[in-house]
Amino acid sequence: MYPTIFTIAAVAAVSVSAHAADTAWLAGTDRLIVKYKDAVPAGKGAARAAPVSAQRQALVDRAGQQLGARLTLLRALGTGAHVFQLSRKVSIDEANALAAELMARDASVAYAEPDRILTTLATPTDPRYAEQWDLFESGGGLRISGAWDLATGAGINVAVIDTGYRPHADLAGQVLPGYDFIASSTVAGDGNGRDSDATDPGDWAAASQCGAGMPAADQSSSWHGTHVAGTIAAKANNGIGVAGVAYNAKIVPVRVLGKCGGYTSDIADGIIWSSGGLLFGVTMNPNKARVLNLSLGGGGSCAATMQTAINGARSRGAVVVVAAGNAAMDASNFTPANCAGVITVAATNRSGARASYSNVGSIVDVAAPGGDASAGILSTLNGGTRAPAGDAYASYSGTSMAAPHVAGVVALMLSKNPALTPDQVDVVLKSSARAFPAACSGCGAGIVDATAALSASATIAPVTLLAELEPNDTIAAANPVAVSGTIVNGALGSGTDADYFRIAVPAGKQLGATMTPGPSAPDYDLYLYDSAGALRSSSENGSGAVESVMVRNSGSAAAIYYVGVRYYSGASGAKNGKYALQLIW
Repeated sequence: MYPTIFTIAAVAAVSVSAHAADTAWLAGTDRLIVKYKDAVPAGKGAARAAPVSAQRQALVDRAGQQLGARLTLLRALGTGAHVFQLSRKVSIDEANALAAELMARDASVAYAEPDRILTTLATPTDPRYAEQWDLFESGGGLRISGAWDLATGAGINVAVIDTGYRPHADLAGQVLPGYDFIASSTVAGDGNGRDSDATDPGDWAAASQCGAGMPAADQSSSWHGTHVAGTIAAKANNGIGVAGVAYNAKIVPVRVLGKCGGYTSDIADGIIWSSGGLLFGVTMNPNKARVLNLSLGGGGSCAATMQTAINGARSRGAVVVVAAGNAAMDASNFTPANCAGVITVAATNRSGARASYSNVGSIVDVAAPGGDASAGILSTLNGGTRAPAGDAYASYSGTSMAAPHVAGVVALMLSKNPALTPDQVDVVLKSSARAFPAACSGCGAGIVDATAALSASATIAPVTLLAELEPNDTIAAANPVAVSGTIVNGALGSGTDADYFRIAVPAGKQLGATMTPGPSAPDYDLYLYDSAGALRSSSENGSGAVESVMVRNSGSAAAIYYVGVRYYSGASGAKNGKYALQLIW
């Protein structure tokens, strides 16, 4: 039986079940993330956290006194925020109250939020199955055979942001150098903190090690990241084991989950690094990943720290694939599934129906095979119950298993057409998905169809081209854009110019905007505002960099949003100030 993973900060006893990790995650944390307004944002180089002066620390101390907790500066984040260590564990409600107290006391705080703890998203399953029904069967599978005639993933790196990996014969030659971002040696379980060794020492936990009654009994190591990596890129045609969805892609292992789970702050830095972003004190990733798989999560809203990291990854061209969660609830209540700009994946069983554990809802984009107790997902594993042992294979089930199926298909798509943007990938996956052969309400656009997605990727083109019309220098004068997929060809005429565009986004839809600067490689930034003119998202990268923003209309009616392109530095004018802005919803 696959072990249930529990969170570090859990304090209330729960029964061992397929959903225990999700409920335990809600219990609490012992860290707070704080970002000050004078931090240097990511984009124009690495983000730089603002100094924590004695005056700021005094305000932090006074806020902590309200909870009877001391706060010690732990480290800076790649987003420009700081992580503070609390002297004791508190509930999420208490951590939110502490964050609000600090913001009320210190006007220089841009935001403060709990450093939530996330976990893997797999559920118990029966012993292994000899065939990979999830790839080949026409009912509940990916229908991948035709896709492999078009691409096999060559040239694409996929980051598995998870528990790390174990060397395995079926992954030989498939794994690139990664990084261990677990800052706490206790969570890491390998005797140290952050380093360049992403191998998984095991995440076993003794009874109650993660909090009172959690786990209820000793739990074996999951080797979760190794299982996910095999689903994506296990080597094919090598005479052993299984075949991955994108068997010629490469895996970049990013270790963020250890004993009892992992902190949001570590996960955010893993997202930044794996997608090619800069982090102080960490060597830049030489193998930038175009696809990021996050088979992890838990309850709560999308934290600003997580959303900032995702926005940065998208701006660097990475597609972020996230498991919807295993609580059989609305996925909008689980993060990072509810973050903007991600592809949220529900799980189906062998018949193509919703797996009983899978989260569902309007934020789910697509579904993929996740399996259940009668037929799981076979992949690579390690045979050790605590410490590593020999190679093994096992069938697991969960949205953790569904997400890497989609990440593998995305790798195939990008291998076929490397020019695809994250928004285009999202549109193609949804438009090419096939209808559910059995009941799967709230599971998104359909089951991902690998062959159809590859065929569409090869020929994708914008719906229409639109020339910018001046004057559109203010929100009030914004150019309307009515067709999803439109590419606007525009130009910033001077260093004070700005262009705005107006979009009506249907209920439940995401608006994605991607701005590509022209050949002169100017430094233009991208902003997204709601109907009241309030800033909802921004992207501020360096010269010549692609900028990307995303927002989801979670309301019950269409909503107006505005996208603005603004000058920061570099060339301008009708000839040298050109850019292309694609809008997809």
